[in-house]
Amino acid sequence: MKKRIVITGMGTKNAIGGNVSEFARSLREGVCGISQIDLFDTTDFRTHKGGQVKDFDPRRSIPEEFSLKRISRADALSMAAALEALTDAGLYPLQENIKENMGIAIGGGAGGLLEAESFYADLLRKGKERSKYSQLSSLFCASSADRIASSLEFSGPRATFMTACSAGATALGYARDLILNGHAGIMLAGGVEPMCRLTYAAFNALKSVDEDVCRPFDRNRSGLSLGEASAVLVLEPLETAQNRGAKIYGELMGYGVTCDSFHMTSPDEKASGAARSMRAALADGGLTVEDIDYINAHGTATPVNDLTETKAIKEVFGSRAYQIPVSSTKSMHAHTLGASGALEGIVSLLALSKRFVPPTIHWRERDPECDLDYVTQGARRAELRAVLSNSFAFGGNNTTVIFGRYEGQGAIHE
Repeated sequence: MKKRIVITGMGTKNAIGGNVSEFARSLREGVCGISQIDLFDTTDFRTHKGGQVKDFDPRRSIPEEFSLKRISRADALSMAAALEALTDAGLYPLQENIKENMGIAIGGGAGGLLEAESFYADLLRKGKERSKYSQLSSLFCASSADRIASSLEFSGPRATFMTACSAGATALGYARDLILNGHAGIMLAGGVEPMCRLTYAAFNALKSVDEDVCRPFDRNRSGLSLGEASAVLVLEPLETAQNRGAKIYGELMGYGVTCDSFHMTSPDEKASGAARSMRAALADGGLTVEDIDYINAHGTATPVNDLTETKAIKEVFGSRAYQIPVSSTKSMHAHTLGASGALEGIVSLLALSKRFVPPTIHWRERDPECDLDYVTQGARRAELRAVLSNSFAFGGNNTTVIFGRYEGQGAIHE
């Protein structure tokens, strides 16, 4: 019998929550964090809104003992989330006997591109003699995992995933596997994605962004809303968590990973890859379609994605698909790309532990082809046993993670 892996700590920075407690409250209340971006100039773009983490001051979240010299926005966001998660788990400050066997897996995308853009602007304006090349030190996506591990002095496995919008979810599954296989005792796992001009420009060029706010599953949906976030979770064996008297949000029961091998930006409209991902997660967790009580959808609000995901859910769940509440919280915090799978992992665990299904906001008109129960009239009180969370990325990278309710010693329930 394989070990049961539980989540004992969570941390986040996102457009509707400066910490997990605030995030939970915003999810329940249906708060919209999609607003005018002021992180960079959007004058030349067709859209000007996004899910920005406003008024983020790293020093308010990261203690003085940690250097902020040459730190990127991505590194600062992820460090803040990691420290919150470790504190929440009762592990910070880290003891020496834990550091050696603690690892980290982080999903991401843009890394330090925001700072690289600033460097390039300075280079054009000031010339190379006065440009600060130190701005490029955190350029690579791996920098966030490297900085967290180095700053906290733990020396277990360290990995970074760059599978676009499924990266954060894949990091969670990989972290679970490392613990199951004895390669790590405790894992920090999650994702981070900062807003930057290049990413924003790319999605504008693809015309895949809504000019106002995204409307997942709505008949008149016209695109996603881009956002930024960090989300970090603490994973450990159930026995370890119980022995140290930790509180437990839930259990990571299973995950599935597939690829479409279809197109770089569009999902396979037959939905085969998405369906296989969900089936693989169910099989990995030893679960059936009857065990799933809520689906946290990828739900980007692009016309093809929402239709494809709906098809996949119907294919996997059959008639049960119409009995399961579905929602897309991207309608509140926007699409956070590399961080989204981990952020929505936190959503799933909050839904389990706080007994509610978060809403899909901005929905106005029913699409006859998207005909599931999308929870559009506010949060819904619910007793949930298991939550399935989908992350379907560019390149056809699909990851599904399933979280289960935990009832034993240390369980967190409202």
